[in-house]
Amino acid sequence: MKGRAIVTGADGGMGRCITAALAKAGYDVIMICMDAAKAQSCRDEIAQEAENEKITIKEADLADMSQVEAIAKEILEEGVPVDLLMNNAGTLSTHFQRTKDGLEQTVAVNYMAPYLLTRKLLPLMHDGSRIVAMVSCTYAIGKITPSFFTNGKEGAFWRIPIYSNTKLALWLFIRKLFRLVERKGIWVNAADPGIVSTRIITMDMWFDPLTDVFFRPFIRTPQQGAATAIHLLLDPIESTGGMYASCHQRHLSKHYLAHPQMESLWDDTEAYLRKFCQISF
Repeated sequence: MKGRAIVTGADGGMGRCITAALAKAGYDVIMICMDAAKAQSCRDEIAQEAENEKITIKEADLADMSQVEAIAKEILEEGVPVDLLMNNAGTLSTHFQRTKDGLEQTVAVNYMAPYLLTRKLLPLMHDGSRIVAMVSCTYAIGKITPSFFTNGKEGAFWRIPIYSNTKLALWLFIRKLFRLVERKGIWVNAADPGIVSTRIITMDMWFDPLTDVFFRPFIRTPQQGAATAIHLLLDPIESTGGMYASCHQRHLSKHYLAHPQMESLWDDTEAYLRKFCQISF
């Protein structure tokens, strides 16, 4: 076995593809999933395909920071070095929901959970470890406002802007983290899968059947969407701290490489999380 890999949302469309690729490459894989019972058949299929039984499931609702912290604690107590961390899980809520931590649901799953899990697991990472986060081209229309944590955006609920805001926030986290861990030899990158045909697209709105008919046939399969993340996890790559799409590094403007809110968002996130958990760097 090559080492330990962790994948969130591991039984979903792209998550399953990523998990299978890592298992086939010989990694001991931890699948972090919303429902362990439902994920079991996925796990068994991958184990058979990859001829690798070193695949375990850990259940966690990533909208609940106490569950994220509990999973991280469990992995830390096992004391096994983490070679690969794939923050893949994501959601696109159809209506406003606030979690018990006071977070808007999409913000909790798409941004706060990967932030907290990654920060907690850093002590197990080493020179050569890789961290990859699944972002989106919608980062470019994202905005971080004072209501980001609690409401997702200013004004009335609208799912696409909130989703975009979380992807911008996740990118800013990756960029800041890269600066902090580069000296330790930990590789940190973001993968943009493009628009992918997964369950996240059909969100029970009246126009979604039309979306399926006219739009879904022209977008990427989960395997195609997962390809960039798999590349960043397994293949030789030239640089760290970047955003990749179609397995190539995207050339971003200075605005996104040194975003004016990168530092303040990090500080605000740390302050928010310290209300109910212990984190340190």
